[in-house]
Amino acid sequence: MIVVGVDGSRAGLEAVDWAAGEAALRDVPLRVVHAIPRWACETEQARYAEVARWMRQGAETVLAAGVERAHRQQPKLTVETGILPGDPRAALIREGEGADLLVVGNHGLGAVRGLLVGSVAYGVAGHATCHVVVVRQAPAVRAGEIVVGLDGSPRTVHVLEFAVAEASLRGADLRAVHVWNRYETGGGFQPIPDDPYQDEQNEIRQLKESLAGWRERYPDVTVIEEIVKGHPVDVLREAARRADLLVVGSRGRGELAGMALGSVSQAMLHHAPGPLAVVRTPR
Repeated sequence: MIVVGVDGSRAGLEAVDWAAGEAALRDVPLRVVHAIPRWACETEQARYAEVARWMRQGAETVLAAGVERAHRQQPKLTVETGILPGDPRAALIREGEGADLLVVGNHGLGAVRGLLVGSVAYGVAGHATCHVVVVRQAPAVRAGEIVVGLDGSPRTVHVLEFAVAEASLRGADLRAVHVWNRYETGGGFQPIPDDPYQDEQNEIRQLKESLAGWRERYPDVTVIEEIVKGHPVDVLREAARRADLLVVGSRGRGELAGMALGSVSQAMLHHAPGPLAVVRTPR
């Protein structure tokens, strides 16, 4: 099952569009959910009963709009709904347990003006136990390409597994982007001058080792290797401009234990030009 959170905002409905298409590709049901305060779900006290009833009715209206949007995209799709009690972030994280995918918009109602990603999307991407897709304005025209960011860490296998399977589902090419650079501190950041040719050859070897076996497992997917020297955020943002989906790991090489998200995945939440999949990887 795919779970998508809605809140009545345009971003939430765009998330429904993407989630409905994904559910149809995977041939699984779609569950559209909306969170309201716990007291509004539980209170029967006369003093607050009318307000609670009004909030529940508002939630039903939001859910109905989500269902209508999903069926407009995929008329034959099985769609369920649910009103979740509590803080939207915690409620969505609980709802995502056991789901194939949890989908949210990049912004929702009440988002602070000037922020590039809403607190709900940020919290869910950092703490959900399942894979999360944050939808930021899906491409109007299908590009036929999935971009995955790789760093050579042991967690790469989980990120690739998701990305290759997604490309196969969509009949898309997979662009595997390995970004590298070598820096040292002291007097500012400067490239290390030691044998840049050997450095590049090591990175090429890492990428080929990461991709070993995946072409055989998914012969229908064309894999394009791309090795770029630069800053991961800049390189992935540029690569994603021509993609249907950007896939990154929740944490990468060198990330500190205890971090909810790695630095690159955090940055891509703010700067990815389109839908972003954050693949849950073991700590």
